[in-house]
Amino acid sequence: MASDRISPPSALLLLPPPPSVSFEKFRGVYEPALSAAFSNLLKSLNGSNRIASLDIALSLPGLQSASCQPPSRAFTSLQRILEHAYRLIGAVSIERNIEMEAPGGIDSRVVLLDFDSVRDSESISKSSVVAESNGPVVDVKTLASSARVWDSIFYPDTPVGRDLATAFDKFYTSTKAPNGGTPQPVAGTAQWTPGESLVAPGEVYEPVLHHSVILGGTFDHFHIGHKLLLTATALVLQPAGTGYTGQERTITVGVTGDDMLKNKKYAQFLESWEERCRSTGAFLTSIMDFGPPETSASHVEQIYKPGPNGRAMVMKIRPGITLRLVQILDPYGPTITEEDLSALVVSKETRSGGAAVNQERAKRGWKQLEVFEVDVIHSGEVAAEEVEDFASKISSTDIRRRRMELAMI
Repeated sequence: MASDRISPPSALLLLPPPPSVSFEKFRGVYEPALSAAFSNLLKSLNGSNRIASLDIALSLPGLQSASCQPPSRAFTSLQRILEHAYRLIGAVSIERNIEMEAPGGIDSRVVLLDFDSVRDSESISKSSVVAESNGPVVDVKTLASSARVWDSIFYPDTPVGRDLATAFDKFYTSTKAPNGGTPQPVAGTAQWTPGESLVAPGEVYEPVLHHSVILGGTFDHFHIGHKLLLTATALVLQPAGTGYTGQERTITVGVTGDDMLKNKKYAQFLESWEERCRSTGAFLTSIMDFGPPETSASHVEQIYKPGPNGRAMVMKIRPGITLRLVQILDPYGPTITEEDLSALVVSKETRSGGAAVNQERAKRGWKQLEVFEVDVIHSGEVAAEEVEDFASKISSTDIRRRRMELAMI
């Protein structure tokens, strides 16, 4: 790989289904492959201040089958699996002293891949009940045929891992990548048997199709906690090919306005509202836009209107999917000014906010929002001496504090 290339190095990690939803087992089977991908990207960075990117496609069979559509049917299990994935990314990064989402480091993001080794590659592309696939749940053909170009592609050298790599390679145009893009096995990976079911039977229910989902936050100095929350939000959104034909699907992100943050700790190191919107929009696009090269183009529209929630950035992620980044100047934002919203995503730290929102909507005689709770990434399974460092990497306040300390050197 040429060291003088302009674009930062990139890689794809294809992961077969985990043996269970236990984090201990999750880490045991995936850490070798993740470490190999990290090592490759760090070598490619060669000490530069660029940020390498790693797409992680985590396989979960049957995600696009009728029994798991829409993904909100299995929301609790899916968001927990995502939490495990991002916790593992954080733990390995801390142990190896790798920066996350920062110069000289690696920007990792996780999508869910519908893959079953029992089916061959042809049947995978035909079996999906989703007519138009968009992330964060994709099939093998959609992933391989997307506009993405990876310098390196890795997979665990296990029977299911090899099946996954073969299925992917059938659709991937290897000439897109500088080194040919041939999937590379990670040797020394222990074999495991994928779990029979990742969705608890009692969890499955007849869901409401949500075409308008909202969440809110500061999203300062973007980190893996933000990634988990936003990916879970995308899972709640009505999938393509379901519901009314031509119905627009919208994710609204209330991004706290600068005036509300003046009393935050280390406020002088806060990113501007525009910067926070850009990083949020870029991440959502990266996990949702897997269209072919000729269709992948986003246009950002700036909106300035008088009144509450009047300032916004609006972009079309994919045909039929719109992202609205709205400046909020109070704790409620659009949840109490826009009646047609149908779902709210909160972290377990802010679950009381969901109840408060619905109380305010009830006063207006509006329909209650369905509230989805997302786990908080915690430091379980991280070495005791690294717990504090881990926590600081997923806290915007601590990131600002470190920026202040660096500025004083």
